[in-house]
Amino acid sequence: MTKSQTSDRITTEHKRLRKLKRRAFLKSASVGAASLYLSGMAFERISNGKKPNIILIMADDFGYECLSCNGSTSYKTPVLDNLAQTGVRFLSCYATPLCTPSRVQIMTGKYNFRNYTEFGSLKPGERTFAHYLRDAGYTTCVAGKWQLAGHYRGSNYRGIGTLPDKADFDEHCLWQVKELGNRYWDPRIQQNGQIRRDLQKKYGPDVMADFIIDFIERNRSKRFFVYYPMILTHDPFMQTPDSQDRSGNRTRRDKAFFPDMVVYADKIVGRIVESLDKLGLRDKTILLFTGDNGSPRGISSEMGQKVIKGGKGYTTEAGTHVPLIANWKGTIPAGQTCEDLIDFTDFLPSFLQISGAEFLLEPVLDGRSFVPQLLGKKGNPRDWIFCHYEPKWGKWKLKRYAQSKKWKLYSNGQIFDIQSDPDELYPVSLDRLNEKNAGGIQMLQKVLDTMK
Repeated sequence: MTKSQTSDRITTEHKRLRKLKRRAFLKSASVGAASLYLSGMAFERISNGKKPNIILIMADDFGYECLSCNGSTSYKTPVLDNLAQTGVRFLSCYATPLCTPSRVQIMTGKYNFRNYTEFGSLKPGERTFAHYLRDAGYTTCVAGKWQLAGHYRGSNYRGIGTLPDKADFDEHCLWQVKELGNRYWDPRIQQNGQIRRDLQKKYGPDVMADFIIDFIERNRSKRFFVYYPMILTHDPFMQTPDSQDRSGNRTRRDKAFFPDMVVYADKIVGRIVESLDKLGLRDKTILLFTGDNGSPRGISSEMGQKVIKGGKGYTTEAGTHVPLIANWKGTIPAGQTCEDLIDFTDFLPSFLQISGAEFLLEPVLDGRSFVPQLLGKKGNPRDWIFCHYEPKWGKWKLKRYAQSKKWKLYSNGQIFDIQSDPDELYPVSLDRLNEKNAGGIQMLQKVLDTMK
């Protein structure tokens, strides 16, 4: 079967699925790690029938410690701080340690061992949150960094990853689709299938913000979904339009620019919020902000007297612990913090509940909705999260682990108390744990045993 025939078959199957009536079921594994159906009716009961626009912003290489509302004393992020103060701030959200694995996971609601094929690729035919939301009547848009079309050297899937239209986005404005090129100054950006030729002396993040704001204005009378995987704050560390660099050399690279990049990411979020306010859409839009993995290695950030060294690529807290803020004016109670565990499989089922989508659930969907927590309710919080980390890139080796708020258990048997040892320097011996803590490790072992 040719690629074209395969694509046509997938499209036909999706159209057939869209015609099916809603089927509700709960499919769970022995420790609850599987599909969780969430009907639109449940959401209507707790939000008076509102089905909002959805904007998901995911900064690149942006750890938990990058937000001043999370305790950072290295950076000022007033816009995101305000969204947290008027919404809910999650304290325990986790991504995978690297960019492509996180993107595949958040878009499909599945752990990487189910559908991750190669760095820089999204497996053809995977249903993304855009597919589900389009089925629910949303107009969809993606802007920022793509990195899913399979165009990496040595990739077994080179050229047969997934393009943005096949991921069911109506419109796109993206860096790193079929070509690389610059991401910041004089960027190489593909917009709705065509490379833009008018971007000399332009700053890539501004181009993408302009595109998103224009999309929102053009679709303000519709229900829309915007996915914004930012290119900030990934290296190369370069000056922003607001940087005070006396050299005047926009191509100069220096990690001293990283704080400027954090501040500019916050500023761009502010532009989007301002646009929603101007159009009268703030109370009709839920806005979520997170990061795709920990901060870059070589970057140190301060949280008071505590120094966090960027852990991108590593499975420690510094590599996986990311911010999560949700804001929906008039619906999400202001000033909340939530300690519940969240991982990237949880976004898709949350969007399904928010949208009231009619859908046939995938045979396996690993996440669970955190919508009740947004509204100040208990919900169905996790006791654990899981990670299958095999990026198939560089020197990173396969690691599988399950963790609770206190314990992390690797598939090789290593145990760490991540509350007291977030850098995982001191393995814990199981035979030295009391009965309660040993029971927590046994629970995590069941998770690992289930994730085959």
